[in-house]
Amino acid sequence: MTELLNPFKIAQQQIHEAGKYINLDPALEAIISEPKRVLIVTFPVKMDDGSTKVFTGIRSQHNDAIGPCKGGIRFHPDVTIDEVKALSMWMTFKCGVVGLPYGGGKGGVICNPKEMSNGELERVSRGFIEAIAVIIGPDKDIPAPDVYTTPQVMAWMMDTFSRLKGSNQFGMITGKPLIVGGSLGRTEATAQGCIYSIIKAAEKIGLDLNGATVAVQGYGNVGYIAARLLADLGCKIVAVSDSRGAVHSDDGVDPSHLLEHKQETGSCVDFGACSLITGEDLLEMPVDILVPAALENQITAKNAHNIKAKIVAEAANGPTTPEADKFLFKNGVMVIPDILANAGGVTVSYFEWVQNLMNYYWTKEEVNTKLKALMFDAFDKTYMTSKEHKVDMRTAAYINSISRVAEAIKVRGHV
Repeated sequence: MTELLNPFKIAQQQIHEAGKYINLDPALEAIISEPKRVLIVTFPVKMDDGSTKVFTGIRSQHNDAIGPCKGGIRFHPDVTIDEVKALSMWMTFKCGVVGLPYGGGKGGVICNPKEMSNGELERVSRGFIEAIAVIIGPDKDIPAPDVYTTPQVMAWMMDTFSRLKGSNQFGMITGKPLIVGGSLGRTEATAQGCIYSIIKAAEKIGLDLNGATVAVQGYGNVGYIAARLLADLGCKIVAVSDSRGAVHSDDGVDPSHLLEHKQETGSCVDFGACSLITGEDLLEMPVDILVPAALENQITAKNAHNIKAKIVAEAANGPTTPEADKFLFKNGVMVIPDILANAGGVTVSYFEWVQNLMNYYWTKEEVNTKLKALMFDAFDKTYMTSKEHKVDMRTAAYINSISRVAEAIKVRGHV
């Protein structure tokens, strides 16, 4: 049977599988298995050459039973409705696993930012927010950065929304530059939260992080910071990949020097004395910790039986398919699921939103202390549920999150 890789179907399947363990009411499953609202917009943008191009954007709001929707906006040529819907659902459960008062949202614009000037990027950013302004806001739906969107893009979006409302609306979006309501610690938050979850996982399986070997797939912001923080803990980064290739060194690489090389050459390949390997080789290396920090569907039924890592920490969204999950669990691999491992980003986004609403801002130490406490608590609760039901960590995370959303839906009288 061919493995199903449609992200929306995967998300629905994960809900169905977790729901079995809590005898989820079919009516509740039906509600949770579909987004509450999906808005598709088209908007014109004047390009630098004087032509006008019409772009398509999508915003999916999965569930707001517990609070406003929350989730990023990505700019990518391969954005699809099913992808955005799935990501909004995963955001609901990501918020739920760390106990945030949010439901999930996600957005995307079908475009290639690598082929646009800074001015064109600004006009696309402003055009999209203007088109979806009717359904977003600090008490409705709070966007954030995602693939190929940046703090500057968030600032343009915030400014556009503020102009429409006639007053500063810093709390309508997160991931902003510090000068316009951003939070200290936000840039590192996703990777930092992932490291906190790795620390707890290593503790549970008795792995000493000092000297532990690590492979990192994807060397963008999250992959690099995760590698650097793990190196600071004494881990040895032995393999790294980006979209152009992968490199390996038994002696380990210095994450900061590798980043400098990538910034100079555009890729991680040809770094020092490292050998060139394939992306598949990286995933299947005999390392202690594997950090997938790239795109969806990287570990599948085809390669799961070759995964040798003791811990797989999903810094990316959806890197492991359901069929692969079964293989990894059977083989004793500790998978820290994406909705837990990379929840640091949305957690510090929540902190940013709270600071915006209070107009009172915290130190970086305060942010990281609060993040560590939430991540440790979420990991422990997920781990306890996994042991109680004898299930993998992903199913346990879904059990906890779905129970929370289902309770809110019932209390509000929707079922």
